[in-house]
Amino acid sequence: MSEQSDPTSLASLASLASLAAPASLAAPASLAAPATPATPVIPALSRALAPRHITLIGLGGVIGAGLFVGSSVSIAATGPAVVISYLLAGTLLLCIMRMLGEMTVALPDRRALIEFTRTGLGEDAGFVIGWIYWYFWIVAVAVEAIAGATLLQQWIVLPAWQIGLGLMAAMTGINLLSTRSYGEFEFWFASIKVAAIIAFMTVAISYALGLTAPHQLTFGNLVSHGGFMPRGPLAVLAGVVSVFAPLAGAEIATIAAVESREPARAVARIVTSLIARILLFYVGSVLLIVAVVPWDRVVPGTSPFTLALERMGFSWAGLAMSVVILTAVLSCLNSAFYVTSRVLFILASHGDAPQGLVRLNGRRVPARSVLIGCAAGVLGVIAASLWPDTVFAFLVNACGALILFVYLATCLSQIRLRRARSRAGEPDPPLRMWLFPWMSYATVAAIVAVLITMAFTPELQSQLGASFAALLIAIVACAVRRAYGGHVQ
Repeated sequence: MSEQSDPTSLASLASLASLAAPASLAAPASLAAPATPATPVIPALSRALAPRHITLIGLGGVIGAGLFVGSSVSIAATGPAVVISYLLAGTLLLCIMRMLGEMTVALPDRRALIEFTRTGLGEDAGFVIGWIYWYFWIVAVAVEAIAGATLLQQWIVLPAWQIGLGLMAAMTGINLLSTRSYGEFEFWFASIKVAAIIAFMTVAISYALGLTAPHQLTFGNLVSHGGFMPRGPLAVLAGVVSVFAPLAGAEIATIAAVESREPARAVARIVTSLIARILLFYVGSVLLIVAVVPWDRVVPGTSPFTLALERMGFSWAGLAMSVVILTAVLSCLNSAFYVTSRVLFILASHGDAPQGLVRLNGRRVPARSVLIGCAAGVLGVIAASLWPDTVFAFLVNACGALILFVYLATCLSQIRLRRARSRAGEPDPPLRMWLFPWMSYATVAAIVAVLITMAFTPELQSQLGASFAALLIAIVACAVRRAYGGHVQ
């Protein structure tokens, strides 16, 4: 599958934001995307994933250590009003997923969100967004491998690098075995995370209502320690930036849906309900944490879930949460492996990566792309063992804003493609963005606002700078590619 090169597509990718002007949203040359002669025939991936896999893959991609541990940073910086930050960030993600759902239903032959960018904004944009999206997830492979190895040292008396290499071998085996094996692994690991959150919310509600608390209702903690917004309303808006990154990953469901029997139907069925569940789990659990425990007792970098459980009298909370957090890390590592291999496969199918990467093994898995993900994880683990004080922090900061660039391109693609269908007189798909075009424009404006906030937030400026550097490298690579033939052999 390939796209027809659009001569009116982006002549320059120096600024994705410049595409936001309504006048620039001209229709693509073709929505049918006829085959390009230079592009080889691409083998079909398997259709082994069931609806239950797709749903849990989407949940598992979002519910990770960012919730179980990272939420402590947001709570300490914002106070109880952090629940508003999560609501705002979740609403933004809901709109992005709704746009993805619309494009998936309208263009069922496209295989991932990066292909919508290629169709809507042109070949150059597809190249740039595809590579920075791959880079985002390949860094995640290394980060999750290092985090998993560090957690396992609680129970395994081995150097972290040896444990990390073991994790790499296990995840590589799972992803090489078959798409079904990846789906089953993710289904059960994501199920453990969901069950843990539901169990926590159940006991926390009982405690907060005074049913199991020693004295009375504990909801007074929401206002009794400096008020509901102790840091002020600006802290709530700044909190959206810090909580949005952990919410990223729900779009994995749209990538995995390609390997189900009915991709468009699978996405249409889960796209809205998935985000509703994510909002319930994030907002509900964080609200209950700050209701059970005074927010000013939450220590950044530690699990607020553990603190709340210990407050409720569960002495085994530390061990239990360590297991849950490890499960979350391994689940995210597994998903990162999967995404990097499929994105690299798609890039190769369009001539943006070496053509050998389109080859599949006997189980219809892009094995070479999986092995590249393994190599990246191994390098990350070894580097972290050699320079423990710098490598992990560098990796975490290396791509903090890249997912925002990807989402921005996704939103602009949806606007452009929707207008192109309208001009062509084509009917709207059954699943479509609400209140078009105003809600789509509002989503674009919100993403730009988050980027601007990062620029004026000292602790996030390094992440934004590193992300812009990666974007610039991708743009330069795109220019070189265009100058020397247009395809990677």
